[in-house]
Amino acid sequence: MMKSDFVIALTQLAAERNLPKEIVISAIEAALASAYRKDTIAAGQNISVKLDPGSGDVTVHILKTVVDTVLDPETEILLPDARQISGSVALGDVISTSSIPHSAGRIAAQTAKQVVMQRLREAERDLVYQEFIERVGEVFPVTVQRVEARHVVVDMARGEAILPHSEQMSSERYRQGQKFKVLLRSVERTPRGTELIVSRADRDLLRRLFEMEVPEIYNGAVEMVAIAREAGSRSKVAVRARQDGVDPVGSCVGLRGVRIQNIVNELQGEKIDILEWNKDVARFIANALNPAQVMRVELDPATDTAIAVVPDRQLSLAIGKEGQNARLAAKLTGWSVDIMNSTDAEAAALERAKIAAEAAAEKARLEAEERAATEDGSQDEQERFEEEIAVAVAETPEVVQEPGEEPPLEPEILGVVAEVEAEPERTAEEIAAEEAAILAELEREEEELRAALEAEEREREAAEAAAAAEATSLRNLPEDIWTIPTVPGQAEPSGIRFAEDIDGLRGGVTARRTRRNSPGTTEGQSPAGAARGGRGRRGRGRTSRRRR
Repeated sequence: MMKSDFVIALTQLAAERNLPKEIVISAIEAALASAYRKDTIAAGQNISVKLDPGSGDVTVHILKTVVDTVLDPETEILLPDARQISGSVALGDVISTSSIPHSAGRIAAQTAKQVVMQRLREAERDLVYQEFIERVGEVFPVTVQRVEARHVVVDMARGEAILPHSEQMSSERYRQGQKFKVLLRSVERTPRGTELIVSRADRDLLRRLFEMEVPEIYNGAVEMVAIAREAGSRSKVAVRARQDGVDPVGSCVGLRGVRIQNIVNELQGEKIDILEWNKDVARFIANALNPAQVMRVELDPATDTAIAVVPDRQLSLAIGKEGQNARLAAKLTGWSVDIMNSTDAEAAALERAKIAAEAAAEKARLEAEERAATEDGSQDEQERFEEEIAVAVAETPEVVQEPGEEPPLEPEILGVVAEVEAEPERTAEEIAAEEAAILAELEREEEELRAALEAEEREREAAEAAAAAEATSLRNLPEDIWTIPTVPGQAEPSGIRFAEDIDGLRGGVTARRTRRNSPGTTEGQSPAGAARGGRGRRGRGRTSRRRR
């Protein structure tokens, strides 16, 4: 009866832990061995325990190592003694020397229980790790077990998984008992056991959901080329057909939108745009900006930048709410997409054309100036050369030549001829190198001539500016501008007088005001001044009456 109870308990324990029976038996044997090592009978000895799963019998053996010299009698045995037990042993082998009763005390039993539970937990963790490490990237249905501050704990088939805050959808609110599908992101070993990380925001979750709902994607007739997703808000999926006669977009949408609607419902109403991939980048970018209509796309392969031109009324539709449509299109295509309306695009094209025309005109002007400068320099050089030839001919003495006699050569010419005759024949490479050196020298001289002409032009402009500034200086004005002309009827020419030299202003302006305010007309005051003073007093009187 006891044995049958043991077998029942063993089977029940294996079922509760969801572990194979062999792993549970191994854990029990290790626990019993640990318990017997702490017993006083087998203290310090190497113990081996064997458990019969059918009958429940426990056999305890004492193990010793075969050696030449025994240092520890509890764990070692001499080779002759070992051969008496088993004839086919050698040095270093471990043999069972004897068995001991398998009765253990209370403390040993408690130790065995703790060891069994620890071994079972370790076996369970290792089994979970081995099961899920090969299934990373798959989709699992889960149930929310509890909601914590920083993450959500969900229940999977063989354990708990963690849904971090960074992998959650912003539009979802989780509650206990809620069911949904997640993507297994990673499996990690930690001191607390195997940790499973799942995700609801990964774009691969969208890919796996399409594979589950669309048979054409699962069997390879339709390929998902690219996915751009903002979890909980909107996603864009680019698909293409790998078989003739298959509509990639229609296959993903399904009859009356059944397939795509199932995916949208699983993602709690996330909007999904399905578009057709095209090898033409411009056409692909235009498709990625759906639902806006794109007039044309200008590409810059050097910087991977594209400019999409849309009608004026669809600019906001192409950009999307907070730039979401343009941002997802850029992620989907891998290009930096700038969106412009048709009016701004035409204005920018005209401006670029104007700038290009101005640059071409400036380049043509510089080339013309360079050619003119080169021709002027060549003409001057030719004139100097002709003058030198004329001087040399004039200084050369006349040589009388007899009839039939060849004219004698000049000593200089004879020297050049001798040098040419003595010079060895040159190869084509040497001649080419010499020609290249001559061309380089000519280019250098041309650069120096151009620089000299530019410096001369700058000096001329500076001289003209200085002359203009000198012409407007006050020092260059004529002297008679400062002369005051003579007033007709005066005995002597008029001139500039100071206030102190005028009778009416002697003593300064303050004294003149004092005299004007005194009653009556002072000495030297003109009738016109008195009249003005009277009007002033009358004016003040009127002002006083108004104030009263």
